[in-house]
Amino acid sequence: MRILIVSDIHSNIVALDAVLEAAREEDSVDEVWCLGDIVGYGPAPMECLERLWELGTLCIQGNHDAAATGEIDFSDFNPIAAEAARWTQQQLSKEARAYLAGLPQTTIESSFTLVHGSPRDPLWEYVTGYPQAIESWERVETSDVLVGHSHFQFSCEADRGLEQPSADGLIVPLGTARVVINPGSVGQPRDRDPRAAYAIYDDEARHIGLYRTWYNINSTQRAMSEVGLPEPLISRLSAGR
Repeated sequence: MRILIVSDIHSNIVALDAVLEAAREEDSVDEVWCLGDIVGYGPAPMECLERLWELGTLCIQGNHDAAATGEIDFSDFNPIAAEAARWTQQQLSKEARAYLAGLPQTTIESSFTLVHGSPRDPLWEYVTGYPQAIESWERVETSDVLVGHSHFQFSCEADRGLEQPSADGLIVPLGTARVVINPGSVGQPRDRDPRAAYAIYDDEARHIGLYRTWYNINSTQRAMSEVGLPEPLISRLSAGR
């Protein structure tokens, strides 16, 4: 079975569709897991939700998903993110808001605990290095943890530390040591690589591959400009930061 793992789509339907296409190029994808922040920042929140619904995606809640339903106050965000969150909330259907509000903040699948931020603070805490990875392992019963939130693609293996993929990706073996893996952000990468990021879990080969794919960044930027989203959110896509 091949499972596509995505996170931090952030209403970027062009990037999401590019990832879906890239993931299917080598073989079919049997399932899709999403680690939160489906919406926020980008121009197409409903389109992204509808695409995930079509695929029967297993999703957990991110902080921007919670903000779009009113569970998190806009004052918890910086002014630019708050402006985008208000706009996003206005675009969502009643069904979409109920769906986002009902998402779990953490879940277990196979050998993985899935969480947006960290096991200690599912919506807000960033896992960005080995100390936070150790804290994550201590708080879960599974051997491995999948996180998002930082928009930073990496693998962190017990006793080896954090590793970023090369330009061609990274294959992370499973079962030899505990790992924390972040598939990176589909819709707004912040690790200086503007390509959409994703991961594929192969349960027969027992590994996770971390990958990137190009998408039409200009198309997303035009759509953001047309609906009046803040300029810093538009320009940052080109730099992946």
